[in-house]
Amino acid sequence: MATFTKANADHLRNTLQEAVVKCSERCLYQSAKWVAELSVSLPMLPSASSSFDADTDSQMQDVDPPPISPAFHFANNDPEEARLEAQELSRYLLAKSYFDCREYDRCAAVFIPSALPRGPLSPTSPNSQSRTSTKAGKRIGKDSGVITEVESEPPSNALPKLSQRALFLALYSKYMSGEKRKDEESEMILGPVDGSTVNKELVGITRSLEGWFTDREARGLSGSNQGWLEYLYGIVLAKGKTEEDAKRWLIRSVHLFPFNWGAWLELSELLNNVEELQKIVPELPRNLMTLIFHLYASQELYQSTDPIHKELDELDNIFPDSQFLKTQRALLYYHSKDYDEAETIFSALLHADPHRIDSLDFYSNILYVMSARPKLAFLAQIATATDKFRPETCCVVGNYYSLKSEHEKAVMYFRRALTLDRNFLSAWTLMGHEYVEMKNTHAAIESYRRAVDVNQKDYRAWYGLGQTYEVLEMHLYALFYYQRAASLRPYDPKMWQAVGSCYDKVDRPVQSIKAYKRALVAGTYYDQGSSFGSGTTAGEPAGVLDPETLYQIALMFEKLNQLDDAASYMEMTLAQEEGPEEDDDDEAEGRGIGVTTTTSKARMWLARWEFKRGAHVRAMELANELCQDGVEVEEAKALIRDMRARMESGRSPS
Repeated sequence: MATFTKANADHLRNTLQEAVVKCSERCLYQSAKWVAELSVSLPMLPSASSSFDADTDSQMQDVDPPPISPAFHFANNDPEEARLEAQELSRYLLAKSYFDCREYDRCAAVFIPSALPRGPLSPTSPNSQSRTSTKAGKRIGKDSGVITEVESEPPSNALPKLSQRALFLALYSKYMSGEKRKDEESEMILGPVDGSTVNKELVGITRSLEGWFTDREARGLSGSNQGWLEYLYGIVLAKGKTEEDAKRWLIRSVHLFPFNWGAWLELSELLNNVEELQKIVPELPRNLMTLIFHLYASQELYQSTDPIHKELDELDNIFPDSQFLKTQRALLYYHSKDYDEAETIFSALLHADPHRIDSLDFYSNILYVMSARPKLAFLAQIATATDKFRPETCCVVGNYYSLKSEHEKAVMYFRRALTLDRNFLSAWTLMGHEYVEMKNTHAAIESYRRAVDVNQKDYRAWYGLGQTYEVLEMHLYALFYYQRAASLRPYDPKMWQAVGSCYDKVDRPVQSIKAYKRALVAGTYYDQGSSFGSGTTAGEPAGVLDPETLYQIALMFEKLNQLDDAASYMEMTLAQEEGPEEDDDDEAEGRGIGVTTTTSKARMWLARWEFKRGAHVRAMELANELCQDGVEVEEAKALIRDMRARMESGRSPS
């Protein structure tokens, strides 16, 4: 990356400040907060031409520096838009005050008094009666990129003449009103109508935007679009499950205005795998926001690789104090199971800003996995003191009670989090875990399904569904969900072990062996010697292999009556007790896992197998080792007595 100079920093700071104002004007407060934090994290680079700091003894030190013009008023480059904004300023301020008071219908009525049609948005199209799902009937044309109709007449623009700022605020208020009403109609969490209600404002918003875009295109004004209405249209299309169209409009939005972080977030939620991310990257603008988006989307897809960390290092050079970037680094370590490093970063963030609630649910997950109960209790106290009615706070407290095995209280707090925000992914997944602990499989399945509806990239929800169906002994269902989890986390051995176990239970040992071997290879990705899980994945895996996986592979070969292969894997299981061979004996000492129940089972299997082949000496050695280990002692003693009796009588085993 090129050298970041003071001129670059000043220009970027002014651009970010302008973006904060524009997002705030349109009541996109989360995007405004994100951009403002990014702006503050820019370093204040010294100017080479400044003379005020050159000489500490100079009398000029007492002179005030020249005033800096405030970045609160930004001229609109479009004269027509500027004229409309000036005319409607009083009404705009009134509408914005209504929005800030959460009176969404009143806000929209300031600019659009007439009621828009209401109803659910069809998955294929808002006008399902007059459109087709064929390629010719797509709303978005390939050449012009605007909405096209299957009908002979294009949709008319019934909206009054408004500035794009006022129109966005009015339609966005309609959207927020529909979302608020949808949550109210859903009633209780996991109730009879929860999840079946829809935003009834989507149809009216969609038709209004279609007519507006068509009118702009007909008058040749599409080049002066600002990107905000494209963003809103992308949201509406995503709600209607027309995801490819939504991607195109969101990409158009970030081209027109790149600093609307909400548009990037919506675009990230539409990406289900790394291939889809790589597919849209060439279509994105070449600027700093695309680099940040690529980092965030990769983190959401669990891509904790060297190139991603290098991207993060480059961004850290520009925004050294960005809490967002530090959080992304912590999450990368979290996804690669480097919990100590992730906890260190989150702890530093908490000390730097103890009132920051964002992403504390992830921090509580890390402390839960580490069984750090005192730290989790402290975190719950801080979050509750700051804002007890934030979904993140409820998840932190819920995790604390879960760690104390008070699952009913944990569920209560996760339900509270979902009452505050029904799309809060962590709460659905964690509540599913609690219902599994409480043996309430029906509620667990419903919770996991809702988590998948919110975010299909949540491998924990897919894995939880697999576990729940496995408890119900519905192994084919469990296999499907485990495979989905493994496709999202291909380098997590736990996913492939679950797939292998399900294949075993449905009597498919060949596929089970393949899955278990994938688990062995995946285990090297999280090599403990690596800072963020970049272990070897080719050739002979380095380090200690999972003995349970090796033992299961051996049992699968035994099912296939391939006893020589089974014996080889049993020997490999035993070898994990000592660990890998090293040139330096001091380094090799302690590298193995020692004697475990699994290795003792493998030793017993080998003792019996050697005895059946007539290798009595080797079988006796293994049996005596079992007696010394303290595991499988009674069976080992019985085997020794049997071998001695047979050897004394001179009879060979049948």
